[in-house]
Amino acid sequence: MPSATNTAGIDTGVLETSIGSATQALLGFRQADGHWVFELEADCTIPAEYVLLRHYLAEPVDTVLEAKIARYLRRVQGAHGGWPLVHDGEFDMSASVKAYFALKMIGDAIDAPHMLRAREAIHARGGASKSNVFTRFMLALFGVTTWRATPVLPVEIMLLPMWSPFHLNKISYWARTTLVPLLVLAALKPRAKNPKGVGIDELFLEDPRSVGMTSRAPHQSRGWHVLFSTLDRILRVIEPLFPKWLRARAINAAVAFTEERLNGEDGMGAIFPPMANAVMMYEALGKGPDYPPRASQRRGLDLLLVIGEDEAYCQPCVSPIWDTALTCHALLEAGSDEAVAPAKRGLDWLVPKQVLDVKGDWAVKAPQIRPGGWAFQYNNAHYPDLDDTAVVVMAMDRARRSAPNLAYDAAIARGREWIEGMQSKDGGWAAFDVNNLEYYLNNIPFSDHGALLDPPTEDVTARCISMLAQLGETAGNPSVAAGIAYLRRTQLAEGSWYGRWGLNYVYGTWSVLCALNAAGVAHSDPMMRKAADWLVSIQNADGGWGEDATSYRLDYKKFDTGFDGGPSTASQTAWALLGLMAAGEVENAAVARGIRYLMATQTQKGLWDEQRYTATGFPRVFYLRYHGYSKFFPLWALARYRNLRKTNSRVVGVGM
Repeated sequence: MPSATNTAGIDTGVLETSIGSATQALLGFRQADGHWVFELEADCTIPAEYVLLRHYLAEPVDTVLEAKIARYLRRVQGAHGGWPLVHDGEFDMSASVKAYFALKMIGDAIDAPHMLRAREAIHARGGASKSNVFTRFMLALFGVTTWRATPVLPVEIMLLPMWSPFHLNKISYWARTTLVPLLVLAALKPRAKNPKGVGIDELFLEDPRSVGMTSRAPHQSRGWHVLFSTLDRILRVIEPLFPKWLRARAINAAVAFTEERLNGEDGMGAIFPPMANAVMMYEALGKGPDYPPRASQRRGLDLLLVIGEDEAYCQPCVSPIWDTALTCHALLEAGSDEAVAPAKRGLDWLVPKQVLDVKGDWAVKAPQIRPGGWAFQYNNAHYPDLDDTAVVVMAMDRARRSAPNLAYDAAIARGREWIEGMQSKDGGWAAFDVNNLEYYLNNIPFSDHGALLDPPTEDVTARCISMLAQLGETAGNPSVAAGIAYLRRTQLAEGSWYGRWGLNYVYGTWSVLCALNAAGVAHSDPMMRKAADWLVSIQNADGGWGEDATSYRLDYKKFDTGFDGGPSTASQTAWALLGLMAAGEVENAAVARGIRYLMATQTQKGLWDEQRYTATGFPRVFYLRYHGYSKFFPLWALARYRNLRKTNSRVVGVGM
């Protein structure tokens, strides 16, 4: 018999086949113990830094590995001659300098065509002196520039009281863990061993040793920058006069801070930059390769490598909790027995990963709250995050509806308790901290990247509201009400919301629409109508949705949209579809077009090809390509569409 066709003109038999194929493909990525972890790819800087670290330490050259990394770096070089932060993206100076340096260190000749093109691109944009602060520290460690090119970072910062204008617990977790070992390096000013003696003076338009401090970054206010730059100049004069006993005490405090958070081979903060800095810190302190804390961090860096037959690169971290939780949501939405059973096994794997016995750095500002969150990585007990926790709780809650589970009940209760206690005073929720609102610190010279803080954001706030609402709370709950008020304030004029952790307005708008629907905000509410209309208005001609990383640029008027459309991607299309369906728009023709786009672009393997980066580490600085996003989000959207159409319902009954 021919398959039935629904009123949107979509063949339901073909839709079921698409869902089944995507389900089978996703199940094929399970790890032996039932969890999922997909590759997490950033730009060229992480593999380049990995190569440079090996030469910094004078480790034996692994020619096979370096050849594979070199092939990767050459492949991702942009048509402009430099290296971008995203696939097909614009030239980025720091990425280009690091990639060039790594390739030269590996052995690429400077007159090779790709190296010549890179050098010309760097020169055309002012030379390597235009690099950012983190790159400047690397250049200083290799002796390419002097330490005058970096901001002063007195290690005595470790001893400042909480009431001081700058304190470690007033900056984000990622900045905190990266900065602490860097403080020791800045104090000791070691020099890379660099046995080949490779330098990159040719990338500068001036003598590299003459390079001074960076100029004011675009996000920094003129007044604050003048103040902090003046303070930097004063510190540069008086820092050598600090008592030796005070410096020794501060270095000891930095080492103690680091060693409490090493996580074994999972690494300090479980992210590449602090792990690499910790290894160099121990080297500077005279601790050899066999010193256990140093050795564990060094092994952890190798665990981040993705080594293929022809290419290799280094991940910034791994994402097993996030990948497993989101995969479980997609499989639960798919709903078949073959999908639900593996999803529950994945959730069982998540149960013991909950952090119940460590009060991490977040507890400095929320000491009364019991721990109860999940981290992003396998082990990162000091730094659980609210986004992962909310997503895990919602997945467990979905699973227990059909099969009661006391372990899930206990985990959900503690996760909810922790998230409720982590709401910031402005009504929003941040990723890792609470009330991290010291915005003036983004003006210090070290923060030329503008990502020193972890303030509340629309997408994480939405996820926390979604969780509370799915657990039965309504807009009458004070926490939910404050969160919704935060979202009303942050909606942009055309109807979208900013996406901090996904690219960008499509991600933020999807997240918020799910939260508002779950909290019982009427689909007719102007806030939801504007958002849904905006999503429809930006749909691409092929039926999909896409957004470029340039959406994060700063030259927009306050409360005006920054959306920059891009080629359609499977993950961004899925977000738009899930957002529209949360707003009650399952019968909208735009939704049918989006569903047809996903079905048409699905490969014979049941997957979707997606080269573009659709996630965000730090806006304008660092982006991510989750290799799992194009595998579980499209399945989720297709299954959600089928389920709503099958039940003739316009209401999504879960938080996301």
